[in-house]
Amino acid sequence: MSRNLLIIVLPLIGALIAGILGRRIGNKSSQIVTISGVVISLLLSISVFVRVAVGDVPAMHEEIFSWIVSDQFRVSFGLLVDRLTAVMLIVVTGVSAMVHIYSVGYMHEDPDQPRFFSYLSLFTVAMLMLVMADNFLQLFFGWEGVGLASYLLIGFWFKKESASAAAIKAFLVNRVGDFGFAIGIFTIYLVFGSLDYNHVFAMAGSGNYPATIDFLTGQVNTMTLICLLLFIGAMGKSAQLGLHTWLPDAMEGPTPVSALIHAATMVTAGVFMVCRASPLFELSETALSVVTLVGAATAFFAATVGLVQNDIKRVIAYSTCSQLGYMFFAAGVSAYSAAMFHLMTHAFFKALLFLGAGSVIHAMHHEQDMRRMGGLARKIPVTYALMVVGTLALTGFPGLAGFFSKDAILESAYAAHTTVGQIAFWLGISAAAMTTFYSFRLLFMTFHGTPADHHACDHAHESPHIMLAPLLVLAFGAIFSGWVGLPMIGDGWFGSAIVLVTGHDALAQAHHVGGFVKVLPFVMFVIGFVVAYLFYIKYTDLPRFIAEVWRGSYQFLLNAWYFDRFYDWLLVRPAKAIGQGLWKTGDETVIDGYGVNGLAATIGQWAGRMRTVQSGYIYHYAFAMLVGILVLITFYA
Repeated sequence: MSRNLLIIVLPLIGALIAGILGRRIGNKSSQIVTISGVVISLLLSISVFVRVAVGDVPAMHEEIFSWIVSDQFRVSFGLLVDRLTAVMLIVVTGVSAMVHIYSVGYMHEDPDQPRFFSYLSLFTVAMLMLVMADNFLQLFFGWEGVGLASYLLIGFWFKKESASAAAIKAFLVNRVGDFGFAIGIFTIYLVFGSLDYNHVFAMAGSGNYPATIDFLTGQVNTMTLICLLLFIGAMGKSAQLGLHTWLPDAMEGPTPVSALIHAATMVTAGVFMVCRASPLFELSETALSVVTLVGAATAFFAATVGLVQNDIKRVIAYSTCSQLGYMFFAAGVSAYSAAMFHLMTHAFFKALLFLGAGSVIHAMHHEQDMRRMGGLARKIPVTYALMVVGTLALTGFPGLAGFFSKDAILESAYAAHTTVGQIAFWLGISAAAMTTFYSFRLLFMTFHGTPADHHACDHAHESPHIMLAPLLVLAFGAIFSGWVGLPMIGDGWFGSAIVLVTGHDALAQAHHVGGFVKVLPFVMFVIGFVVAYLFYIKYTDLPRFIAEVWRGSYQFLLNAWYFDRFYDWLLVRPAKAIGQGLWKTGDETVIDGYGVNGLAATIGQWAGRMRTVQSGYIYHYAFAMLVGILVLITFYA
């Protein structure tokens, strides 16, 4: 068995053993078998990264077995490992290993740990399948696998109604995006006659495909249609504006799930897919413009909502949504390398923040409302220090991971010199200021000031070492991953994994932008920090005063621009009304009333009437016979 295949197989073995034999082998053995599989997979991924990304080993492509053969339709199960894959392998296995280890402490009181660790490893397997695929069908297989695993993990505490509802919501919203994604893959096969990356990308690059294709009521540009359909799938998986509503609700799952799925891995699948399909997206200016605008709008929208959230995990969730927007508008201006760079750095500091939030929740006996916290810095100093590191990395403090990757994205958007690029730049700049504000708001409300709940604060305690150790590793990544990954945004570092057409050189031109563009993100950092300090340290009554004066705006942001209510009015209520009508009118009145129950009632009525004839008296029967004889004589006479 090849080393690359072992990266997928080892976590799969752990997931199967813990899932099938977990009750027999117990919690400890389930933890050992799943953690061992993921950690060894991480070590193998590091080896692959060193060989492919650091060394000069060319991209590795191996066919494992022939998967589907039906006439001309042939798909193999294969593995493609290039620099794009190598980066994702480090992110997926690295964060997954830390989350597995952290979960030993966080979930130690849960009686159903084998199932939890099995789900974690199953998710890791699906994500690895996705990033190592060498064709679109295998990509879709992993894509749906992470959707299934996220459903299982979000609804892990299935006896909790809100968790079950959140899992169903995540599953359904993702199915909307996946429907478009599936049609996009169908269209790729229809146009190119293959789903293999190399074959499809080669034909697309040579222009060997029809310029237009029939779709719905008319002819549309072939590549624009394919790319937009693929992007719809990315919007669902990566929680972009319009299909984002599942992400905040998904915080109902255990905190390690939030870190693994909604900070570093699953939600970045859409970004990875767009970068992997860069040979297609580069051929459609319309599709790139849509990606840019949707990403920029998402970055701005989620940042505004994060300003007023009070649940510590929801603040970080909306931050994730916003940062994914940055990655997408980077890809939209053809700065795919910057998008992947930010994907990598974001994985470390956002997983750090989520797990740090879990440490806070653990210390506060499962309290998540920041308004009930405060003054925790002296009670859990290690968690506080690590969350400061994560916050500074997220907000782009000079020298930390986010500083390099976020600035590269903003500079690329400006250097694109397009209308959509300028829109993305200014929305991204404003989102940067808001990111700093809500990030330090979280720190100040949680760790500074006087405790809102003295009893909970007095009993708060630092997390065990098994939970703090992964935080230290992720903090190391939040500090140094920007320096390590800086070559990624160099000229052609990803090689043939990312394709650019002539004139799409925004990332290269970013090195020559004006000084104010480079300084502006730091100015936004300072503004956001100062405002947060004034609001939550200096003048603590000011937030309540502003919320009362601008109550409408406050409620608008608190309710996330009323997207959920709008969807409820537009989709949920009409669907319920139709269902209610079909049930009451169609089923109960027509089918049951006139059909099943109606027929039975009619027969019963006639049977009741006929029953009256059978009186049991002999003279009644004699009379009936006499009448019968008279009728027969009359008839034959």
